Amino acid sequence: MATLLTMNTNRKRFRLALACLLTLPIVAGHAAEARCLTPAEAQAVVGSGAVQRLGVIARVVGGEIVDAQLCEGGGILVYRLAVMREGGRVDNLIVDATSGQQLR
Repeated sequence: MATLLTMNTNRKRFRLALACLLTLPIVAGHAAEARCLTPAEAQAVVGSGAVQRLGVIARVVGGEIVDAQLCEGGGILVYRLAVMREGGRVDNLIVDATSGQQLR
């Protein structure tokens, strides 16, 4: 029973994080110019070494990354992240994908 409750809570947290992430604006550039890469495009960019891997970014932002998108806007690549903190709070962050610097 406890496992089922934990699964439901995690599912709710993930849905909340996803909903928050989808409404999060891109910091750099105009929203109309922002475009998130497809999974295949993101994999190719990460594989080329042009951006930091999520494992490196995770150490910088602290917490568990529950959702991530690699997007381009304003001439830079950024990660749009939903990060679960201790206690279950979810923060939406924008991180420069090349430097790892948190923008928001």
